[in-house]
Amino acid sequence: MLRATLKSLLSRKLRLLLSGLAVVLAVMFVSGAFVLSDTLGRTFDSLFTSAYDSTDIQIQGKPKVTGGDSEAAPGDIKASVVSRAAQVPGVAKATGAVVAVGARAVGHNGKAVGGAGGAPQYGVNWNSGDPMISLREGRAPRANNEIVINAGLAKLGNFKVGEQVGVLTLEAKKMFTLVGISEYSGGRDSVGGEQMIAFTEPVAQQLMLGATGVYNVIDVKVTNKQDLTKVRDALRTQLGAAYQVDTGKDLAKKQSDQIKKGLSFVTYFLLGFAAVALLVGVFLILNTFSIIVAQRTQELALLRAMGASRGQVIGSVMLEATVIGVVSWLIGLGLGVGVGWLGAYALGALTGDLKVAGLGVPAAAWIVSFVVGVGVTLLAALLPAMQASRVPPVAAMLQANTADRPLTKLTVVGAILFVAGGGVLAYGLSGKAGGNTLVLVLAGVLSTFISVALLTPLLGRPVVSLLGRLFSWSVPGQLGRRNSARNPRRTAITAGAMMISIALVTGISTIFSSATASINKVVDKQVQADLIIAGQQTSSIPPAIDPGALRQVRALSDVDSVAAQAYDAAMIGGKRQFVATFDDMAAATRILKIKTKEGSVDRLAGGQLAVDDGTATKLKWTIGQAVSVQLPRGEARDFRVAGIYVHSEGASGIIASWEDATKGFRAATATQAFVKLRPGTKVATAKGQIDQILKDSPEVNVLTRSEWIGNTTQFFDIVLIIVQVLLLVAMLIAVLGIINTLVLSVLERTSELGMLRAIGLRRGQMMRMIVVESVVISLFGALLGISVGAGLGAAVVHALKDKGISDLSLPWGLMIFYLIAGAVVGVVAAIIPAIRAARLNVLNAIAYE
Repeated sequence: MLRATLKSLLSRKLRLLLSGLAVVLAVMFVSGAFVLSDTLGRTFDSLFTSAYDSTDIQIQGKPKVTGGDSEAAPGDIKASVVSRAAQVPGVAKATGAVVAVGARAVGHNGKAVGGAGGAPQYGVNWNSGDPMISLREGRAPRANNEIVINAGLAKLGNFKVGEQVGVLTLEAKKMFTLVGISEYSGGRDSVGGEQMIAFTEPVAQQLMLGATGVYNVIDVKVTNKQDLTKVRDALRTQLGAAYQVDTGKDLAKKQSDQIKKGLSFVTYFLLGFAAVALLVGVFLILNTFSIIVAQRTQELALLRAMGASRGQVIGSVMLEATVIGVVSWLIGLGLGVGVGWLGAYALGALTGDLKVAGLGVPAAAWIVSFVVGVGVTLLAALLPAMQASRVPPVAAMLQANTADRPLTKLTVVGAILFVAGGGVLAYGLSGKAGGNTLVLVLAGVLSTFISVALLTPLLGRPVVSLLGRLFSWSVPGQLGRRNSARNPRRTAITAGAMMISIALVTGISTIFSSATASINKVVDKQVQADLIIAGQQTSSIPPAIDPGALRQVRALSDVDSVAAQAYDAAMIGGKRQFVATFDDMAAATRILKIKTKEGSVDRLAGGQLAVDDGTATKLKWTIGQAVSVQLPRGEARDFRVAGIYVHSEGASGIIASWEDATKGFRAATATQAFVKLRPGTKVATAKGQIDQILKDSPEVNVLTRSEWIGNTTQFFDIVLIIVQVLLLVAMLIAVLGIINTLVLSVLERTSELGMLRAIGLRRGQMMRMIVVESVVISLFGALLGISVGAGLGAAVVHALKDKGISDLSLPWGLMIFYLIAGAVVGVVAAIIPAIRAARLNVLNAIAYE
């Protein structure tokens, strides 16, 4: 039995390995994700161990606003705290320092120099005693208008010692003389691609922390390194809970874990590719084995007649599946190791000076990829194996293949799953699932996909027959149409791969298209600005508009009014809340159509807040109520609720006075401004004038309404591109599925094809017949995918109605493109089977059994 199985396997090795390509891709992405994660983990462990190698103990002021990003505004440390730390037994020296994110150099092109790969941009005080840093060129800063930058930033911005460099911090752009370029120990330009600008101590304190005489870090040297833990605990006891005290080893682990968590999206991205490849691959493997079992009916029956048990027949099919799974796993694992390491290397090159760790394959990559590669292949082959075991011995004396089974059970199970999946999806999107929302949504989508796949055979014959009429104007077209509708199960499984891929991208496109339409509606209805001054936030510090530039914009004869906006996080009632502010509340209420419901909203004095009615109800706030608010800077204090306004999609949340915001927000500058022009003013003319004024605000641009909407929805475009790459992977597998199905179908119908040739069907007509069959199957999958995707997308949009996505908009252009792409895929997939069918020898084909 074993020899018979191996001979059978070798006779179909090419087709079986072709079906295993989907598993190869899935294993490649899974193992690549684990290799990449492991390599980056070891890389950043080494990086931060090196960075904190000279640090004994570090003390940091805890941020006053917590629960958000890791670059929250640092807590201030007074000079007296440095003295207290120095007096703790075991401390040899305590030095106050400023190390804060948010110092951005302005390049020669007038724009802020971006961080390599999103690396942080630090503003620090120059410390000549730091063993990690030394001067490569020039000297240390002495005057308050002098700076030193690290070599990485100098190369990125092409800065030279002696030139003037603009720097953005918590304050507007200021000019400094570059007097030195620094390097790290070992001659490195940077530790991991970060940018560093070093000021004199008082300037660093003012620009990075907002006040002189304070620090946010204390560097502690101990007398005996064996007592690090003891001294750390003593410092914690002495200083209290307002300060975070860590050893260098603790800091290295925290920073590494933080970076690895931030980069986990790359792992999820690759695992997403793997999930799609697996889901589509299951259809391919299932179909391949089903067709092969159908073709081997007589062979399997003969084995049964010779004494083979049902278990041996199942074992024979499963052995073939095991060989395919193991071979696919090994190939995929090898490719995945390469993909993972190349990904880590590319990331290292992107960040500049990041030294990537050596190649390593973690145990998880071996284990999970084996389960995925072999396990999924065996699972997909189990149903055909069971079908093979049911072949009766008497079939060995018959010429016919096994007849199609009724679709009743399949349809009932599919209907039940469809209802259950729809219910789970609806509950997950209802907002009542709490922390299980994502799990329920994914489960609902998966169940819906499976149910549609089970119901597809029921739809297959009528829909395929209808699609086939488009090509029935010739004999080859009529034959191709009938062939595609001949076996509903086979057609459904083949089209399933195409359906899943197109359904995913259509669903997401529907959601994003609806979100864009909703944003457009809000802007048209509520935002009365003709121009918007805005930029892209690339760090915890938002883009800044120079106050002088705003004054010049307001002074333009064509400008009616300007409402400049800033925002930041605050702690209110023990929870993190976002707080907005406008420098001209009266203008803001007109431009953004903010309607007062109670109290006064258009005039906010210091210590006053305005809030929308929905938030007021949720927080149980009333006019005149005192609310304790902790802004990022300063101490917590009480604010009074002065006004309540009507909630809308264009205006919602908590608004503080400009006076309080400039004192308490991290940055004392506006981040966005809405400009209303006088009637009759040409927008293009005013835009050109404002463009000239904004030359000292390098992080922002003036945008028209449509440009601003495009800026706002740019994220959707990026995600859609990623999803479309997923679509290409799935379509590749779908092409393989159609090729496999048609090749096996040609083999199965060899005698029939020979008879057609014998009665006059020419080779060209034979090829057109196969192409029509392929295109009809592919179009069926594409049409089904578009329908399912649009339906799922519409369901999600309906569930997100309360989240601001109020208008359903179908991406008709993309849907038509996907339909055309489906037809093209069908033509491409038909090339090899069509050529194979056309080359059949007529006499041999007629005699084929």
